Amino acid sequence: LMMMTMITIIIMMIRMMMLMMMMLMMMVIRMMMIMMMTMMLMVFRTMVLMMQKMMMMFSMTTMMTTMLMMMMMMMMMMMMMMMMMMMTMMMMMMMMMMMMMMMMMISR
Repeated sequence: LMMMTMITIIIMMIRMMMLMMMMLMMMVIRMMMIMMMTMMLMVFRTMVLMMQKMMMMFSMTTMMTTMLMMMMMMMMMMMMMMMMMMMTMMMMMMMMMMMMMMMMMISR
């Protein structure tokens, strides 16, 4: 009986640990997302400011160049976002897999 209780307790502990890990992961992901969003906003603002400056200048060539730059920047940002998402997803998948494995082991 004692042994059984001990085993069950250990299993519970492991499960709790897993849950905690998952929670932590979620938190990290959220933080990352927020950071990315803020970055995007900042970049956008700077771009807008630049645009305004160019408008003041009134020269078409500069305008075009700035537009191009903006496009590039946006593309880069999008790419970054995508990468982050992918990474987070991968992490999540890994965690899930690990959990499943553990569960299988325990159940057996």
